[in-house]
Amino acid sequence: MKDVYLLLGSNEGRRQLNIAEACTLIALKCGTITKYSSLYETAAWGLTNQQSFINQCIIINTNLRPENLLSALKEIEKQVGRIETIKWGPRIIDIDILFYSTEIINTPSLKIPHPLLHQRRFTLVPLNEIAGSFIHPVLKKSIPQLLEECADTLPVNNLP
Repeated sequence: MKDVYLLLGSNEGRRQLNIAEACTLIALKCGTITKYSSLYETAAWGLTNQQSFINQCIIINTNLRPENLLSALKEIEKQVGRIETIKWGPRIIDIDILFYSTEIINTPSLKIPHPLLHQRRFTLVPLNEIAGSFIHPVLKKSIPQLLEECADTLPVNNLP
């Protein structure tokens, strides 16, 4: 069993319910969710002219191998209602694998750790809440260190 760190995001439809539905399906199909961050409202990153996102990080304990987990998460995205459009465009649900334990994976279809996570406050803020002591296996820095060094200044607001 491996601890896997995921980021969920939604900026279309019933954003909070989309994330809740995805979490339910992840627990059914992928493994036990052991930690949930708070929900955060975050500005769109990359393609900024769109509605803000709701983001949440979770940790799951799974026995699925990385490629199988990716396939399961893509199926969950479809089940929740995601339709593939433009890169970084609006979406009902997006689920990213941030870390798969401390493994480093670099294949054409899967890169773990997520190659952009250290550049995104919307990822680092909720991740810091649930995994502040985790050390990035490539950059060899803790999540708080990465957050302190992050140049991204877009707002990340904890939802009540």
